[in-house]
Formats: sequence, C-alpha cells, structure tokens
Amino acid sequence: MKFEIREFDSNTSARTGELITDRGEIRTPVFIPIGTYGAVKTLSPEDLENAGAQIILGNTYHLYLRPGLEIIKKAGGLHKFISWGKPILTDSGGFQIFSLAELRNINNKGVVFKSTLDGSEHFITPQKSAEIQRALGSDIIMALDQCPPGDASKKHVESAVNRTSLWIKHCHQYLNENPPLNGPAGTLFPIVQGGIFEDLRRKSVEELIPYAETGIAIGGLAVGEEKSAMFDTLALMDSLLPEDKVRYLMGVGKPDDIVKAVALGVDMFDCVIPTRNARNGQLFTWSGKINILNERYKMDNLPIDENCPCYGCRTFSRAYLRHLFKMNEILGLRMASLHNITFYLSLMKKIRTEILSGTFYSWSKEFVQQFGEDK
Repeated sequence: MKFEIREFDSNTSARTGELITDRGEIRTPVFIPIGTYGAVKTLSPEDLENAGAQIILGNTYHLYLRPGLEIIKKAGGLHKFISWGKPILTDSGGFQIFSLAELRNINNKGVVFKSTLDGSEHFITPQKSAEIQRALGSDIIMALDQCPPGDASKKHVESAVNRTSLWIKHCHQYLNENPPLNGPAGTLFPIVQGGIFEDLRRKSVEELIPYAETGIAIGGLAVGEEKSAMFDTLALMDSLLPEDKVRYLMGVGKPDDIVKAVALGVDMFDCVIPTRNARNGQLFTWSGKINILNERYKMDNLPIDENCPCYGCRTFSRAYLRHLFKMNEILGLRMASLHNITFYLSLMKKIRTEILSGTFYSWSKEFVQQFGEDK
C-alpha cells in the first residue's frame, strides 16, 4: 500500500491524493461508510458501489463475537462473506474500551471484555486484535489503542498514551511474524492519542510515527471535548504529522466538521451519523439539514434534494418519505440511509473537485454557513 498526494490547496492544508491498495485505489479525501457487523445498515454492496463508496469499515470486536471468526474464515474472509470486492478497514476494538467502559477491565497486556451478547469474558490483546483483523482479511488494520473520554484527567490521558505506544509494538511484531490470511497482508495504521493536551499529542506522534508505514490515525477526538478544542488539536496534528502519510480522523463527523477538518490536512473520515441520523429522519441536503418528520413536509411533493442522484431523490417525494416514516415502513429507512450516504460520498467528491480547481477555500466557507439549524 502507498499514498500519493496529487494536489494541494494554496490557502489551506487541504490536499487530494490516492491511497493505492491491492483491492483498488482510494481517492482522498474520502468518507468510509460504517458496516459494523459487515453491512452498512439497510444498504447492499451494490447500493454502496452505486453511491460511490470506495472503502467500508467493519468492527473487529463485534465481528469477533458475531458471526465469529470460524464462519468468516470458512467463507474466505470478510470480503467474500459480505460480497464486497473493494478495500475494508477494520477498527481495532479500541473504541469499545471507551464506549463499553462498564463491561471491561484494562491493563498493559490488553483488555478483558464482557460480551454484550451473553456476558462471557474475552481477553483482547494487541496481538489478538491483529490476529482477528488478519483473519478478516482487512486491508487497513488499526492498532489496538486506548481512547480516553474527552473529560479525562491529564494523568489518565498520559496513561492511555503510554499504553497505546506499548501496544503498537506488539501489533507490529505480530503482523511481521505471522503470514497473511484471506488475501493481501493488510497495512497497519497506528492511532495517535493524547486528548487535548499538546505535550501528550507530541509524545504520541513521536512514539507512533516509526510504525506509520503508509498512514496514521488521529484518535481520541469527538469523544466529549469542546468542538473548538477538537479543531485546535487537529491544527496541531497538521503541524506534527508527516505530510506524506495519509491522515485518518476517526469518528468525525458532521458535514461541516468534515469540510473544516479537510482544511486542516485530514484525508480519511468515518462516522455513524449519515445512517444513524437517517433512521431518525434527519437528511443532509446541499441546502442544509431537514427533519423529514416535520409537519411542513406532509404535503411537500418536491424530491428530498433536487441535486442528489440517489434512487430516492430521483423517484420519491418528501411527502412520501415522511409517510413511510410515519408508517414505520422499512423502505423509508432504506431510502433515507441511501440518500445520506450518497450525500456524504458526493460531498467528498465535491471537496476533491474544489481542491483541484483551486476554489476550496472560498467554497468551504460558503458550505459551512449552510449547515446551521435543522429545517
């Protein structure tokens, strides 16, 4: 795997590039739809390809529990199991250390999880996380990390930084000493931690850079800290991270946040927002956000977004989509999810076009202003 930068924006740190993998080239900046259990909710692989998806994300922890590695191994890896031929990035399980705090016990060797399914205990070490991702056939393997909450004390964040640095060594060693399974070997991405503390971010970058062969992730943001602090930290990351490595901001986010982060040199994003919000009736359009359940759409026969190429926008009205939601029809969830994913992927294409045209700075200012209150 290698990363090649194609164009820089002259007024910001935004750039376009290509992440070249054995399963295809990924044009950046890129958004990665989340398929936690091997499926992006309500959408088929064909839906995703038609919407422009270049890569999807699967979750190591959840796939390990269900359906389990033996089933996926027998299928020939996650790509064959879910009928997806393009790249897959797998999370390490590190976010579950953060989100399932009441179900785990952590030490320098790894994490003891209690299954969310039956309460059984599982010990996930850095080596085990790497082993699971190898068995899945991941193209991008995320190193096991500890992600502290946004309001954690500096002492707690420092401990997480030290543990993350310790674990990357074990991940790296395991991958070097064991052969690939179910396809190409996959490339390891370390995850920078440090919260909003500048000295800890510097320390984490310094200790993890030797393991960033092609790319590096920015973790520990969008976990409860102030939004201004997140962007201050991204500006710091822009100054610290190597220019020639692809930069992956984990768990972000809203369309305007993505545009702002691209201006600070970020290349890759993932977030549950497009599909989760779709299932709650919030749709993203080129003129801002709309809540389809609002009464004002009851008689609205306009498409969701006249500028969106998705099937729902070409076929159905806002009034019909609202009706589907009111009747709890699954088609409503599917069309809303397809629309939001299409919007996010179209947004990334628009960002790339604006950078290449030299107009990203002025366009981004106008775009961010459009995403205020819901309509």
